[in-house]
Amino acid sequence: MIEIKKNISLLCATIIMASGTLVAQAPKNWQHLNFDDNGIYGTESQRAYDELLKDKKNVKVIVAVIDSGTDIDHEDLKDVLWTNEKEIPNNGIDDDKNGYVDDIHGWNFLGGEDFDIYEETLEITRNYVRLSKQFEGKDIEKLSRKEKKQYKEYIKIKAEFEKEKKSTEDEYGNFNSILHQIERSYYLISAYLDKPDFNYNDLSRINSPDSIIMENVSGLAMALQGDTTINASLIIESMSHKRERIDSYFQEKLNYNLNPDWNPREDKDYDESDFKNFKYGNNHYLIEGEKNGHGTHCAGIIGASRNNEIGINGVANNVEIMTIRAVPNGDEHDKDIAAAMRYAIDNGARVISMSFGKAYSYNKGVVDDAVTYGRKKGVLFVHAAGNDGKNIDVENNFPNASNSSSNAKIWIEVGASSWQTGKNVAATFSNYGKKTVDLFAPGVEIYSTVPFNQYDSYSGTSMATPAVAGVAALIMSYYPKLSAKKVKSIMMKSVTDISDMDVIVPGSTEGEILKFEELCKSGGIVNAYKAIKLAEKYSK
Repeated sequence: MIEIKKNISLLCATIIMASGTLVAQAPKNWQHLNFDDNGIYGTESQRAYDELLKDKKNVKVIVAVIDSGTDIDHEDLKDVLWTNEKEIPNNGIDDDKNGYVDDIHGWNFLGGEDFDIYEETLEITRNYVRLSKQFEGKDIEKLSRKEKKQYKEYIKIKAEFEKEKKSTEDEYGNFNSILHQIERSYYLISAYLDKPDFNYNDLSRINSPDSIIMENVSGLAMALQGDTTINASLIIESMSHKRERIDSYFQEKLNYNLNPDWNPREDKDYDESDFKNFKYGNNHYLIEGEKNGHGTHCAGIIGASRNNEIGINGVANNVEIMTIRAVPNGDEHDKDIAAAMRYAIDNGARVISMSFGKAYSYNKGVVDDAVTYGRKKGVLFVHAAGNDGKNIDVENNFPNASNSSSNAKIWIEVGASSWQTGKNVAATFSNYGKKTVDLFAPGVEIYSTVPFNQYDSYSGTSMATPAVAGVAALIMSYYPKLSAKKVKSIMMKSVTDISDMDVIVPGSTEGEILKFEELCKSGGIVNAYKAIKLAEKYSK
C-alpha cells in the first residue's frame, strides 16, 4: 500500500529543519562568536571589537549590496545607508548628471520608468528561447559550418532545458504524493491508537497482523527520524505550515523560471544585447513582489547598526550600505549585473557583496569587463559560491573571476559553514571547490534584518557572503590604505584553519568524508580577529 523510500526521511527532515521544530537552534548572532569561548566557528568579530578595536579610529566604507532590494526604512538599517549627497531627493531631476534620476540610496536595474520586475526566467530558459528562434524549423543541411556548431549547442541546451523542466515537474509530483501519504499514515495510525499524539516509541510497540497498518507505521517511523521526544502531530503541523511555501516555489519555477513564454521585459525599452547602455531602471529599492527580504537580510549581516539596543549587530561598525537591485526571482541578466557593478564602482563602493549566481551565462565578458574596471578602481568583490552542494571546480557557477588571474586577486568566492562543529561544520547545501572557493563563512541559521522592521533566520552562501564582505569592510575601515588585493590576501592568511578536519562533503548522499582543505583554497573560515591583527602588522 505505502511505498517506503529514502527520500521520505530526507523530505521530512528538510521540512522540519526548515521550520526549526525538531532540531536544536543556532545561537542568535552566532556569526560573531569564537571557538575558544563558545565552541562555535564564528567570525570572531565580537572579540575583535572587544580586544583590538576599542578607541581605535576608523573611516566610513561604502559597501554595495547587489541583490533583490533593501528596505531602506528598516529600523536597524536606516542609519547606515549610503546617501548620494549630490542628488536632491524626489525632484525628478538628475541633479548630479550621472544618468540616474533621484538615485538617493542606490539604484534598481530591474525595471524602468513605469515597471518593476520580480519574476524572471532562468538563463537556460533564455538560451533555449534564443536558440529556438534561430534554429527551429531550419534545414540543417543548409546551415553554414558556424551555424552547425551553434546548432549542436542548441540541441544540448534544448535537452538540458527539457530535462530540468521534467525533473521539476516530477519532483513536485513526488513531493505532493509523499506529503499526502505521510498525512494519510498519521491519521490512520492516530485512529488505530485512538490518540492524536504519539511518538517513535509508540510506533515501535505496534505489532499488528494488518500489513497496511505496519506499512504505514514504517513510513511514519522514517519520518520521525528515530526521535523519541517528538510527537508525530508536530510533523503534520510543520508540513501544513510549509506546504504553501513549497507549492509556491514549484509553481513559480514552472510558471516563470522554466516558462519559455514568460518575458517580463517584452515590449519594454530594454535590449539585453546592448552592452554599452547602462543608463536604465529606477530608484525603487524594495518592490511589493519581493517576498522574502533576501537583500535586506544580507544588508543587515554586513552593517546593521551596532549596539543600538534593537535588532542585531552587523559585522562592520562604520559602513554605508549602497542598495542596488539587480537580482530577480530567477536568474539575473549579465547586463544588469555589469550595470550594477559599474554603478557601485562609480559611486565610491570599496566592497561589493553579491549573493547570487547561475549555471549559465549569456555574456560573461560584459561582467568580466566590469570586474576589471572595479579592480583598477580598488574594489573588492565578494561572491556566493552557491547552494547546490556541488564542486564548482568542475561545474559552472557564474559570475566568477576565472578569466583573469589579476581579477581573481580581488575576488573572494565564499562557501557556507554551520554553527555545528566536527564533521558537520560545512553546510550541507554549500558549493565547494579546492581551486575555486576561497574560504567559508557562517551561513546556516543566520539571524538578520528582513523588511518592515522584522528579523528572521536564513541559511545559504547568500548569508556567508555578506559576513565576509563585512569583515573586508571592517579591515578597510580601520586600515584604509590597504588595497583590495592586500585585504583579500590578509583574509585568506588569517582564516580559522580547520584544513585537517574530517567533514561531510556538502551534497553527499552517502555521507562522504573529506578533509576540509579539499573544500576551499584557504582550508578555513573567515576570522575577523585574526585578520585585524594581521592588518595591523601589514600596516606598520
